[in-house]
Amino acid sequence: MHERSVQFEKKRLLGTLSVLTFGLTALAAVLHLDFIVPVIFVLGYFVLVPMVAMLGDSLPMVASESDEDAAVESVQSASSGDDAIDELRARYARGELTDAEFERRLERLIETEDADAKRSKERVFDRE
Repeated sequence: MHERSVQFEKKRLLGTLSVLTFGLTALAAVLHLDFIVPVIFVLGYFVLVPMVAMLGDSLPMVASESDEDAAVESVQSASSGDDAIDELRARYARGELTDAEFERRLERLIETEDADAKRSKERVFDRE
């Protein structure tokens, strides 16, 4: 069976690496591990963060922004809300989306539908 690897959004991964680097550096300083403080700091801020920032999409743990944007556009461009939700459910069932990604996209889809319904109601009232 095909097992998918865990992938992170580029911005979220950069933020996580920055916070972890700062936290581990501070922890090492508080514990008086003076020899390792510069190692953690340099490795985090001058190696890992720039590497993820520059190589981003080519790293296996970073989700491609173009793939995510294309998937969101395909879901949003469905003819009706039910079709889009059905497509989202099918992708989740095939294992293309994680639980969190499915929930996030479903919420975005529902918000979009609510906004579209509100706009169409406003148009009807404007015509009258």
